[in-house]
Amino acid sequence: MQNHKSQPLADFIEYPPEEMLTRANEFLQTSQRRHSIRSFNDRPVPKEIIETCIKAAGTAPSGANHQPWHFVAINSSDVKKQIREAAEKLERSFYEGRAGEEWLDALKPLGTDANKPYLEHAPWLIAVFSQKRGV
Repeated sequence: MQNHKSQPLADFIEYPPEEMLTRANEFLQTSQRRHSIRSFNDRPVPKEIIETCIKAAGTAPSGANHQPWHFVAINSSDVKKQIREAAEKLERSFYEGRAGEEWLDALKPLGTDANKPYLEHAPWLIAVFSQKRGV
């Protein structure tokens, strides 16, 4: 068996148990407010906010700490329209044949279909790509 040296993180903070519980509960409450939605406000969102969110997402742990993902933030109306058209084409093939009846029955209460107008309505779309191999 090979011995691996580990280095402690220089910026690691170990909180007292009471604070850990408080922070854990706050995180749980925030997480429980998260829902999948298909309705978006078209209010502009500053680019700096989008960039900061992407920076945070890019720090998520990954194998060998490679963070193989790449993000593209899209606010161009023309590009969002192209994405919507491509997504709706793919979704139509899903709803019209690729999905089984059991899956379609599970989707009925959600009211989803092949139409994706929110892809143009949302002020930003963020595409996430993963590079599985390479440096």
